[in-house]
Amino acid sequence: MKPLVSVIVPMYNAAPFVGEALESIVASTYRPIEVIVVDDGSTDDSLRVAQAFARSHQEVQVLSQPNGGVSAARNHAISQAKGEYILPVDADDRISSTYIERAVEAFGDNVRIIGCRAEYFGAKQGEWRLPEYTPELLARKNMIHVSSMFRKADWLRAGGFCEQDIYREDWDFWLSLMELGGTYVRLSETGLYYRVQAVSRRSTAKSQKRAIVDAINRRHPAYMQHYLNGPLHYHRSWSKWLNRFRSVKQVGDFDRWYDGNVIFSRRNTLRLTDGVVVKQFATPNLLRGLWYGLIRKSKARRSYEYARRLQELTPSPVAYREVRVCGILRESWYACHLSDCRHTFNELIGNFEFPHRRDILENIGRFTATLHQRGILHQDYSGGNILFNDDGSRIEVIDLNRIRFIKQLNRQQRLLNFERLNIDREALQTMITAYAKQMAEDAESDTEFVIAHRWHKHIKQGITNL
Repeated sequence: MKPLVSVIVPMYNAAPFVGEALESIVASTYRPIEVIVVDDGSTDDSLRVAQAFARSHQEVQVLSQPNGGVSAARNHAISQAKGEYILPVDADDRISSTYIERAVEAFGDNVRIIGCRAEYFGAKQGEWRLPEYTPELLARKNMIHVSSMFRKADWLRAGGFCEQDIYREDWDFWLSLMELGGTYVRLSETGLYYRVQAVSRRSTAKSQKRAIVDAINRRHPAYMQHYLNGPLHYHRSWSKWLNRFRSVKQVGDFDRWYDGNVIFSRRNTLRLTDGVVVKQFATPNLLRGLWYGLIRKSKARRSYEYARRLQELTPSPVAYREVRVCGILRESWYACHLSDCRHTFNELIGNFEFPHRRDILENIGRFTATLHQRGILHQDYSGGNILFNDDGSRIEVIDLNRIRFIKQLNRQQRLLNFERLNIDREALQTMITAYAKQMAEDAESDTEFVIAHRWHKHIKQGITNL
C-alpha cells in the first residue's frame, strides 16, 4: 500500500493565486494524498476561495488561524497531517503533476529530504538555478527550496519550523533535519514553479542579513562548527577561512543552552532556555577586545569564577564561553540557573505597600553585611542587581563581573557600597540599621554617612528620593 502524502499550503492574502496552486496539487498523478490549507489570518477573500475549492475536492481541507506567520501556519498544518510524508507548497506557487510520485519513489533509508529543479514564473521567467547540495555549502547558504518533501516523523524530531521571525525559516529547518543525519536528493525533473511577484518576502529579507546569520549561529552551533570550524560570518563565503584565526574556550556544557528566548536586550542580551539564563555580553571595541583577550579575564569568565566563589549568594553557575579572533576577544557568554528570586530591589523604590517591605529591607541590609564580612565588594551594587523572593527570606546578587575580593574592607568602602540604592530615607534607615547591627556599628552614624554619599548621578539628576 502506498504511503499517504500530506501537502500543506500556508496561505495569507493569496486569493488571486491559491486556486491555481490547489489545481496543480490535485492534478498530481500520485494517490493517496491529502491537502491541508491553513489560512493565516488573511484579510482578503483567500479563505472563501479555498473553502469553495475544498467543497468540490474531497482531498482538500481548510483550516484557519489568527495571523502568526508562515512557520506557525506550516506547523499547524503538519500537526494535523496524517501522512507519512510532508510536502509544503506555498499558496502562490504550482507543482508538476508527477513531482509527488517521483519524490516518493526516490525516498530511501538515508534520504532526509527530496527536492526538485524549479522554474520562475510571474514577474521573472526562467530556471531557478540552485547550487548543487553539499553539507558544507548548506552551512553557508540555502539551496533547498521550501517545496521539498520530508517525513513527518523527522519534523517532530527536529522541532518543526522555527516560529521566530528569522526570514529564512526554510533554511533553518533544513539544517535541523540534516543534523539528524542523512542526505538531500534533488530530482532531475522540474517539479516546482515559483511565482515571483514585484514585492516578495524573499527580496524583503535581504535587509535582515545580519539577523538571519545571528539566528542561524544561535540555533545551529554544532553544525557550523563541524562544517565551517566555527560560526557563519556576515561575509558568508569567507566563514571557513576566517574561522582559521578563531579560537573558542568553553567551560561547562554551554552548547546545550546556546539558543533560547530573548528576555532582555539592550547592551547585553539575556536568553532563557529550560531554566538556564544565558547572558551574551556586548562585543567589545578593538582596544577592549585586546585588553580582555590578552591581559584581563573576560566578563564572562569572571562572572563564572566569581559565582563559584559566592556559592549560595548568587544563582548557581552553569558555563561560560569565550571567542577570540587572532587573540582578540570578540564574543563571550555566561550561563547560570534561573533564580527563584524573581523580584529586584527596584520594585521597592516608591512602593510603600509592597508585601513584607520592611522585612525585605532588613534582610537586604543583613545580606549586604554578609557580603562585606566575607570580603566581597560588588562595584555595581544597584537596584537591578539585588534579587529577593516573595517574602525576602532569600536574597541573591547578580551581574558579578565587577566584584572585588578584599580581605579587609574599610568602613568607607563598605558604606559607599550603598550609594546606588536610590530609595527613601526611612527605607535606607531600616536597611542600614540591620546592616550596622550585624557589623556591630553605630546605625545612626552609618545611615547619615550613606545619605551624605548618595550616588553623584542621582544627585545630579535630582532623583535621590530623600
